Amino acid sequence: MKKLLCALGASMTLTTAMAWPDKTVALVVPFPPGGSTDLIARTLQPKLQEKFGGTFVVENKAGATGTIGAAHVVRSAPDGHTLFVSSLGPFVIAPHLFKVSYDATKEFDLISVAVQAPNVLVVPAASPHKSMADVLAFQKANPGKMTFASSGNGSSDHLTAELYWQQTGTTGVHVPYKGGGPVMTDLLGNQVESSFMNINTAMPQITAGKLRALSITSAQRSPLLPSVPTLDELGIKDASVYSWQAVAGPKGMPADLKKQLHAAIRDALNDPAVKPKLLELGFEIVASTPEQFTAFQAAEFARWQKLIQSRNIKAD
Repeated sequence: MKKLLCALGASMTLTTAMAWPDKTVALVVPFPPGGSTDLIARTLQPKLQEKFGGTFVVENKAGATGTIGAAHVVRSAPDGHTLFVSSLGPFVIAPHLFKVSYDATKEFDLISVAVQAPNVLVVPAASPHKSMADVLAFQKANPGKMTFASSGNGSSDHLTAELYWQQTGTTGVHVPYKGGGPVMTDLLGNQVESSFMNINTAMPQITAGKLRALSITSAQRSPLLPSVPTLDELGIKDASVYSWQAVAGPKGMPADLKKQLHAAIRDALNDPAVKPKLLELGFEIVASTPEQFTAFQAAEFARWQKLIQSRNIKAD
């Protein structure tokens, strides 16, 4: 009887695994099409469909800095047919800025941090600041004068600036915009002096010579900008910052399915036809396990909570 029950259980597990997906799998992106998170979702979509069969689609459910899409996912059935592809905001930042309708640390099944990318401190090509030493000297001589643009209050570029000010004992003028497009326009037009811009966004203008990169927030120098020093190299400690994109689902997903999805995401990102293109855009492949993602989210959640509270950062 024991052997029969074991065999029956194995058969049921196999049947369940074989039955998924038995309907369309939605990769919910909580932002409009065209951004970095959307790009990662659309990179994964055909690879997951190829691996598992069935139909995988990207659904953009934008609004409220990503929290509308996040709330939709946590309310969905944990059967693997609704997955969340998002940047760090809904996971570790938004819950500290305003009231959200979900618990970011309890209502997701975390599958994998797919990729990460650092921010780069950029100034217009016409800027008198040629290095970070120039910036620091100017800030110390002119406290609270230099403008730092961001894509909005509580965004990764804003928090990076706040962390930089905290670690260097300097101050600046935060100029929040509604999105990265207006930041770029005003940087190129010399309307603002600097921004801790995501490397993916900044690289085309750096390459074109229209922006100057002074420092990068990665742990090591980027192969895309080998001559640009990290903040750590410059003696600015504990200021490494990455914007990251990750995959999760509603709490309660089968453990085996999470493992299969992680393995498929890892293989997709390291595919010879995919990886070089992501690296060229400034992404670093992470492909963390569910366990690694869980520990990472806890650390990031605590880190940004502490900074947001200590700097009294408010949402737009």
